[in-house]
Parts: sequence; structure tokens; C-alpha cells
Amino acid sequence: MTNHSETAGFFENGDIAYDGSDAVHQVTLRTPAELADALPYLLGYRPEDSVVLVALNDRGGRGRFGGRARVGIPASSDDWPFAARQLAHGLITGSERRGAKPGQMVAFLCQEPAAGESGRDVVRRLEPLAQKLRTECGHLDVPVIEALCISGGRFWSYCCPTDGCCPDDGLPMGLPGTSVLAAAAAYAGVQVRGSLRELRARLLPWETAAALEQEIALDTAGLSLVPRILDEAERVAVAEETLRLAERVMTRFAEAPFVPGAARADLHDDQLLDHEEAASLILGLQDRTTRDRAAEWMEGDEAGPALRLWRSLARRCVGPYGEHAAAPLTLAGWVAWSAGDQLEAREALAMALGADPDYLFARLLHQACNEGLDPESVRRCLRAERRGRAGSTAADAGAVAEVAGAAAAGVEAHQGEPAARADTVTAITTVTAPSGDAEDTMATGDAVATAVSGDAVGPQGASGTWGGAASGAPGPASGRGRPTRVEGPVPAGSRPATSRTDRACPGPARSPGRPGTRTSGRGGPRRRGAGRPGADRGSGASEKRP
Repeated sequence: MTNHSETAGFFENGDIAYDGSDAVHQVTLRTPAELADALPYLLGYRPEDSVVLVALNDRGGRGRFGGRARVGIPASSDDWPFAARQLAHGLITGSERRGAKPGQMVAFLCQEPAAGESGRDVVRRLEPLAQKLRTECGHLDVPVIEALCISGGRFWSYCCPTDGCCPDDGLPMGLPGTSVLAAAAAYAGVQVRGSLRELRARLLPWETAAALEQEIALDTAGLSLVPRILDEAERVAVAEETLRLAERVMTRFAEAPFVPGAARADLHDDQLLDHEEAASLILGLQDRTTRDRAAEWMEGDEAGPALRLWRSLARRCVGPYGEHAAAPLTLAGWVAWSAGDQLEAREALAMALGADPDYLFARLLHQACNEGLDPESVRRCLRAERRGRAGSTAADAGAVAEVAGAAAAGVEAHQGEPAARADTVTAITTVTAPSGDAEDTMATGDAVATAVSGDAVGPQGASGTWGGAASGAPGPASGRGRPTRVEGPVPAGSRPATSRTDRACPGPARSPGRPGTRTSGRGGPRRRGAGRPGADRGSGASEKRP
């Protein structure tokens, strides 16, 4: 257990080691004050209204920090038992799956005093929640050796051995950035990025006067775009228009001058994107296959502008269009995860699930990110899809050129030797697999499902749909079947058999479900998320850190 005095001496087996990016950057924590100061560096941000569990692993008789898990403090105390059970069970069983069951736990309860409330009042009010955490961890044979409440710039311990151990008014937190741990973290390159509230503000919908203008633009765009997306003949054209528009906006973002500060940078991006463009992109991304192709902008020079665009679109999902934010929020989470920013990735994906709890792409990405898996398997699959589509396009162009050349040669032969007519014709035909094929499924989803489960998932390896795509919905606009050239005698009126291509990363088979495009009777969105408990993006969302 930790030493509840402010001395630097040992207390039983009380040392806890914090490792930086390598073994050289190691700091030993001995007191509750040092533990309280360490929390932002363990998470990468300053938690607010949160319960945090941190696992300790025994190495050589010293505790070392392991996995971390956070959940928002439920507003109703009736939900505290479930939150405590979910948090303890998730972290401990998740650690066991990775082969290292924690030996001990440290718990943190972080909440600022409400109006007319003191920090001591917060401590007393949250004490039942702290006790439930200790009980749930104890049921799983992992004792909580320290439980701290942080409120109003002070901290209290729920594990004081005597009544007079900690003063009633708590102990003051140290000034940010002044501790030995802060210095070691800065040297190791560990950054603390403010609070979750500041991070969520970059992804939450507008609440300004401009929100009404954006809602009108979405209504107007929906009247023309939604019928086209639902039309098999027009869907591919809408996908291409959406992706070309996204590329133009990303180029605009990339060429814009740098603006310091997150809030100012987001405001500048919002000024570079008009309401009509945002509306077209938001509605276009409701098509699953369009979203999957947009997910390919995940690395290199494309990642930065793409992430800025997805953030901006999430902020434009105003009013009754809140559920439409699931697509841009999921894309933002995916790009952030691919770029190594697990903090923004977790929060964006949790907010996507808040907008639409049934959004399977977000759910699997969130699980994979929480499990600490490597996103490279998904990146490889998306790269293969992109290369395959580029090769398919090149083959299409080659087939067209051959057809044109054969036609020109036939005209010349006809003019030179009018009597020499062949009894057969040579057909060079390009055939594309029909859009309803079960094998034409999402490659990204299979990569994520494989990463989470560790097993290969074939065309029938998973049930459900990605982003609510309906059975028989068309796949990507191109690359859905390599062009097949059939040369030789073909009986008149016949047609080569349709062929399918082997996709680089087969995904789960489609099952009947709700349509991929969310619509309402007025051409706008359904409001399935309105008034639903937990529909607030990101609120109370749990997260785990490996």
C-alpha cells in the first residue's frame, strides 16, 4: 500500500514504478500525492467527471503500472453498481486475455464540486461508488490498494488506515508540470492534452446561429441526394461525386496557412467549408461503400487534411442530423488511431457509438483500439483495396482501347476487302460482377474483425452489416470485379458469363437489415437517436488502455 505521510520513506511494499518510453525513464511513486499527480500522465489528459482504474503488475516485488480503464461517473447513483462492475470486469478480464492479470489496483474518482458544494462534499457523495469499486475488484481477487478522490484542486484517500490520517479538507494538488514525474514525462515526450471536454468540443455539433443554416442546407441536399443514393443506377455516381468533393476540400485544407491552437484551427477549417459542401459530404458518407473508400485516406500527406475534414463534418451534424455524425466520427477515430493518437481515436469512436449504438464499424474499431491492437492489419487491407481498384481502372482503360482498336481495324478491313466477311465475330467484352453478390463485401470490416478476434473471417465469417447497409446494397463504385476479356468466336446473341474477382480482403457476408442511408419522410434523417438514453455523444463512454 502507499504511504499516507508526505515523507519520501518506504511503507511496507509501497513503491510503484512509472515507466516512460524506455527503461531509462523510470520514476518511483510512494505517496498518494505522487499518485494523484501521475494520473494525467497515465491517461494523456486530465479526466473530469470520471472513474479511473489503473492496474498494477508485480515485477520484482514492485508494482508497475499496467492497463487503464475510464468511465464517466453516472449521474444517478442507481447506476453506480453497474458502472463499477463494468469497469472492474472489463479491465481485469482484458488484462487476463493479454496474459497478465493485475496483482493490485489503484482507483481515482475525479469530479469538480457543483454549485454550493465543497470538495469534501464530493468525497462523501462519491464514497459509495469508491466502495463498490473496491468490492467488485475484490470479487475478482484483485485488491484496490489505494482509492483517491480528486476535486477542487485537492485530493482525499478512501484508504486511510486511521481517521486522522488525511485532513478533512484534503491535501492540495501540486502545480501542474512541477513534479519529478512531470519532468520525466516531458523528457520522454509524454504530453498531457488538456481535458476530455476540450477534445470533445472539436467533434460536437454546432450550437451557434450557423447551425440553423447548416440544417437547412442538409434538408435541401437530402431532397436531391437521398433518392439518388437509394437508386441503384445513380448510387455509383453519387459516390464518385462525394469522393471528388472530399478530395477538393482536403486539398483546400492542406494548402491553407497554419493556424495555431485547436479552437482557432477548427474555426478556420469551418470557414473553408461551406454549408452546401458539408451537407453533400455528410449525406454522401451515409453510403457504406463511399465511407469505406474515404477510410483509405489514413496515412501520409492525406491523413492530416482527412482528419480535419471528418472533424469539421462531425461538427456540422446539427439538430435532427445527429445520428449522421456516426460516419464522420468513425472516420475521424480511424484516422486518429492509424496516426497513433489513441486518445482522440477512443473518444471519437465512443462518440460515434453515442450517435448510433448499432454502427458496427465504430464498434469493432473501438474494441480493437481499446484492446491495444495494431491498426496495420486494417491499413494493409485498405491499401490492397486501393491498389486493386487502381488496377481495375487501368484494365478498364486497356479494354476500351482494344475495343476501339479492333473496331478501327474492322472498318479498314471492310473498306479494303468488302467481300472478305468473317463467319464469326471476335468479342472483347468487359464484365463486372453484379452489385448484389454476397462476396462483394466490405474489406475494412473484415480486417477489423480479424484484428479483434485473431481469426480469419471469410465471406460468411460475420453477421450484421457495416453502417447498416442493406442486403444487396452496391459495393464500391469501382474495383468490384476485374474486367474480363473474352476473345474468340462467340455465337450471335450470346454473352460471356459473369465472373467475380478474388478480393484482397473478403469481409463478412451481408445480412438483411436496415438501409445504409438514413432517411425520413421529408428527405432528411431519421431521428432514431433522439431522446434515447446514451445518445449524448461520448458521455459516460468507457475506454480501456492497454
